[in-house]
Amino acid sequence: MPDKPCVFAVAAHPDDIEFMMSGTMMLLRERGWDLHYMNIANGSCGTAVDPPEVIVPKRRAEAVDACELIGATFHESICNDLEVYYTYEQVAQVLAVVRRIKPTIMLVQSPQDYMEEHQNATRLAVTAAFCRGMRNYTSAPPVAPIEGDVTIYHALPYGLRDPMRRRIRPGQYVDVSTVIQEKRDMLACHRSQKEWLDKSQGLDAYLDTMQEFAEDVGEMSGRFELAEGWRRRSHLGFSAADSDPLHEALGDLCLIDDAYEEDLDRA
Repeated sequence: MPDKPCVFAVAAHPDDIEFMMSGTMMLLRERGWDLHYMNIANGSCGTAVDPPEVIVPKRRAEAVDACELIGATFHESICNDLEVYYTYEQVAQVLAVVRRIKPTIMLVQSPQDYMEEHQNATRLAVTAAFCRGMRNYTSAPPVAPIEGDVTIYHALPYGLRDPMRRRIRPGQYVDVSTVIQEKRDMLACHRSQKEWLDKSQGLDAYLDTMQEFAEDVGEMSGRFELAEGWRRRSHLGFSAADSDPLHEALGDLCLIDDAYEEDLDRA
C-alpha cells in the first residue's frame, strides 16, 4: 500500500488535465497526497505544422515538464489522438496503472463533453476503476487485483457545457484561487499548443481561456473567485455510500452544493 493517499487524474489529451483538473491536484498535494497523471492519447493531432514523429515526442516532453512542475508522476499514453476507443485492450492498459498506484481518488473528464474522445477517456477510466479488484479481468501488463475504495469525480466539460450546449452544474466547487498562477504555469508547459494558439487567437489566449473557465465556475459557486467544478460519481462498485475524500481532504476549500444534492435525492 502507498504511504500517502493517491489521486489519479486521467484525461484524453495533453493539456486536458491542466485546463479542468490541475488546481484540485495541487491543493491535494499541499495536503500530502501523491499525484499521478495520465493522458490516454499522445497529442499526435495537436498541430498544424509538425509531422507525427515530431509532435508526439514534443508533446510528451511538455506533459512531463508539466508533471515535474507540480510533483506528479507521469504515466505513458497508450494511443494516438482520435484512436481513444472503449475497447478491452485500452481498458486493460489503464487498469494496469490503477492497480499499480491504488488511487483513493480518480479525477476524470465529464461524461458529457464536446469531444467524443473526452467521453471515451472517461469510460475507459471508470471501467478500469470498476474492475480493479476482479481476479478474472487481466490488465495489460498483468498486475494483481487490488482492494479498497476509490471515489470518482467528474470534471466539468471543456466550455462548461454538454454537446447540446446545456450548462453543466457541478455538485462540488474547489477554490483554486491560491494556485491559479501555478495552474497557468502548468498549462504554459504545453508550449506547442500555446504558440499555435497565440498566432491564431492572440497572445496568451490559451491561458486566459483556462482562467476564464475558473472565473465562471467561481461565480457559479457563489463563494469563490476562481474554482474548479466536480460531480461525484455513484458509489456503486467503487466505494462506501458516504465516501467523499475530496471534501474530507480540502475542507472549506471544497464547497458542496446542497441544492444539487437535494435535486439528486428528488430525481
